[in-house]
Amino acid sequence: MRWLPFLLSLGLAALLAPTLLARLQRAGVVRENYRGLVLPAAAGILIALVAALAVGPLAALDELASSDMLAPEVGAALVFVIGVAMLGLVDDLLGGRRPAGAAADPGAPRGLRGHARAAARGDVSTGLLKALGALGLALYVLAGDGRSAGEYLVGVGVLVLSTNLFNLFDLRPGRAGKAFVVLGVVLTLGSWDTYALQALGLFIGPALVLLPYDLRERAMLGDAGSNVLGAVAGLWLVLALGPTGEAVALAVLGVLTLYGEFRSISAMVDRNPLMRRLDSIGRRSEAWSDTSL
Repeated sequence: MRWLPFLLSLGLAALLAPTLLARLQRAGVVRENYRGLVLPAAAGILIALVAALAVGPLAALDELASSDMLAPEVGAALVFVIGVAMLGLVDDLLGGRRPAGAAADPGAPRGLRGHARAAARGDVSTGLLKALGALGLALYVLAGDGRSAGEYLVGVGVLVLSTNLFNLFDLRPGRAGKAFVVLGVVLTLGSWDTYALQALGLFIGPALVLLPYDLRERAMLGDAGSNVLGAVAGLWLVLALGPTGEAVALAVLGVLTLYGEFRSISAMVDRNPLMRRLDSIGRRSEAWSDTSL
C-alpha cells in the first residue's frame, strides 16, 4: 500500500500537466530557453500542486481504513517541498528574469554572491528571500528529529545545498530531472531499500511526469520546479543515509555548489565527452523547433 501515493500522484500529474502548461502559456508565464524557444515557465509547480491534491484522500484512507499508506515523514516533507515551491514561484514571477521578447536585466543578481552583494546595497532580491526561506524551512522540518546538534546542522546543510544545487543544474532541458533520477536510483540500489522512494512518492511521481516535457522542450521547470527537485533530493538523502553518509553528501554538495558559484557547470559538461553524451540523452535536435504542447 505504500506505493499508492506514488501511483496516485503519477496519474494525477499525467492528467493535469497538459492543462497546467496551457494555462501558464495563456497567462503569459513564459520564458525563452537557451535556444530562444518560448515555453511555459514555472511548470514545476505541478509537483507541489499534485502533492497537495493527493495527500487528502490518502490521509483519509489512512485514518478510516488504517491502511498505513503515508510514511511518518510525509508531513515534514510536505512542509518543506510546498514551502520551497512557493518560494521558487515567487522568484519565477518577481525575480530579475524578463518575459520572452524583452531585454534581459543586466543588473539582476545571479548566484549566492550576487544576491549577497545586492542585499549589501539594500536591494533584497527574491533569490535571497528564497535562500533564507529554504534555510528556515530546513531548520524547522529537522527540528525535534532526535538528532545531535552536529547531525542536525549537517542534515540542514544537506537540505539547503541540495535545494540550491538543482537550480544550478537547470540550465539545459532535462538536466535537473535526469540528475534527480540518477540520484534516486543510486540511493535506492546503494541502500537496497525502497522506504525513502515510497515515502517521497507523492513528489517523485509528478517529477517523472515533468521530465519528458522538460527534456523535449515543451516546458521549463523554473525555480518552482528545479528547487523542488533539489528539495526532494535532499529529503531523499536524509532518509536514505545515516550520519556518516549525510556528512559525505554535505561535502559533495558543498564542492559542487562552490564550483557552480565560480565556474560554469554547463561548460564543465560540454568539455567532457562522456558527460556531454549523457547530458544529451533524450534531448531533441536543435533543428527541431516545434514547441507545441
